[in-house]
Amino acid sequence: MERGNHFLLRKVHSLLGVIPLGIFLMEHFYVNSLALKGPETYDAMVNGFMGLMTLPYFIFVELFVIIFPLLLHGIYGMYIVYHAQYNVDRYGYGRNWAFVLQRVSGVIMFVFLIWHVWHLRLSHVVYGTPINFESMAAIVANPFSLGFFILGIIATAYHFANGLWGFLITWGITVGPRSQQLVAKATIVLFFVLSFVGVRAILAFV
Repeated sequence: MERGNHFLLRKVHSLLGVIPLGIFLMEHFYVNSLALKGPETYDAMVNGFMGLMTLPYFIFVELFVIIFPLLLHGIYGMYIVYHAQYNVDRYGYGRNWAFVLQRVSGVIMFVFLIWHVWHLRLSHVVYGTPINFESMAAIVANPFSLGFFILGIIATAYHFANGLWGFLITWGITVGPRSQQLVAKATIVLFFVLSFVGVRAILAFV
């Protein structure tokens, strides 16, 4: 791949990770946290969302706002993982470890999202599998599924939070060492907050 194309794809990849995917992730975490209020509240939210899916052109919104950006970000992310050069064995600095964890979390997240989309989107379209509190409880009743959910949530939270740090540098928003250090601390906090919200939400189905 030519250097200019690679640079452009890096910029687009970084942007898609925040807009629209990061925004969708935050909304997704919030919606799932409604499970803490009980089956009725959660099912009412899901039914409202299913109603939106019947609106004209909804499929185009879903394709261009969620699916296509997710595919581009994920597939190019796997390309980055494959071609990355890792040197934590020689230079065990914090940012070097963050570099590695960003790619490890990306791989976990990629596999998790395929599994997640199948269970909570495609199975509904193909087989008419219901999406509600009861079906979610049935999925996480399996210890493997629950563990994979928790791992996927934590990996996703880290990938987004640390990716946000990289996004701000890539787009020239944080250019100085001090601003980058402050953002690094803020994104660590964001990672823990998102992990707590996400894991607490999935445990509500147990």
